[in-house]
Amino acid sequence: MLISALPLPALSLPAVSASQEPANDQTRRLVRQIMLEQRIPGLQIAVVKEGQIVLSEAYGLANVENGVPASRDTRFPLNSATKAFTGVAVAQLAQQGRLDLDAPASRYLDDLPAAWRQVRVRQLLAHTSGLPDILDANGLLGGGSEAQAWAAVTARPVEAAPGQRFAYNQTNYVLLARIIARQSGMPYERFLATSQFSSARMARTTFGDSYDLIPQMATMYSLAPRATDAADAPARLSHWFYDMPPSLWAGGGILTTADDTARWLLAVMDGPLLQASARQRMWTPERLADGRAGPWAGGWPVLRAAPDLQVAGIGGARSAFLVYPERGVAVVVLTNLVGANPQQFIPRIADLYAPAVTVP
Repeated sequence: MLISALPLPALSLPAVSASQEPANDQTRRLVRQIMLEQRIPGLQIAVVKEGQIVLSEAYGLANVENGVPASRDTRFPLNSATKAFTGVAVAQLAQQGRLDLDAPASRYLDDLPAAWRQVRVRQLLAHTSGLPDILDANGLLGGGSEAQAWAAVTARPVEAAPGQRFAYNQTNYVLLARIIARQSGMPYERFLATSQFSSARMARTTFGDSYDLIPQMATMYSLAPRATDAADAPARLSHWFYDMPPSLWAGGGILTTADDTARWLLAVMDGPLLQASARQRMWTPERLADGRAGPWAGGWPVLRAAPDLQVAGIGGARSAFLVYPERGVAVVVLTNLVGANPQQFIPRIADLYAPAVTVP
């Protein structure tokens, strides 16, 4: 299923000042070195600084076995980094007065189990709901359909009182997708296309997974031996398949490019998507019942609160974007290797464009 808000334009970047070229050159060298060390087949990178995209490039192969080069047009899955887009959607509805972050989810969904009814919208966003997870180690609960998984998870007891603890959980984002659809009057994916993708000129962004036939989609790989290999089998590159049914799209369904993601980050950081007050609340860590700050805010992991605020989208151990609002910098790295974990080396790239903020 392709959801495109705009026709596909030719990609171009604004003129980058000569002062950015040293950082760009260092970034190119670092990316090539990391790709070699980690055996990453294909990668896209985009860097935002002070209101413009100063670097956007692609390296390696989108498909290894057929020798297809990665380009700036290649689509990569964001996986769980999609949750940041869901956070923006919720913040937009709250900004428009159509949603109250402090309200219980039951205000907007009248078919919730009794034990779920007092969970707040903001607790769904920050994974402090205490709800059971609709996924287990084998995928959807029960190994059946989306409807069967929903029946299974709603029959389970809650795991903690709302706000008591942080526990990463896909059920939260299934509920948020339903709330967004209810309060916007349109399906979750259509609301994102109209309220975010169009505004940010994200012409190459859509939804899907390994089972969908998506043009210019990167093939996913892993270096982990398959389950039938011997324990001491050497790491070898092999296909990685992931299943993201529509009911889970709000937690991990977006396919996009680094260019599109960078344009979206510009629209979030300084542009038309959110007012400053809504953005600040979205990036403020959710507090637990005992007063401690949790590790997530409104759809975004908070890697550092202050000084030098750092928020992120991290997905599938292969895609990530980090935002440094106080530095005016954001970095997007999308790869097709499970285990590349770009969130671990993105800080080195960000430091090349703006050093870390230190306490006097």
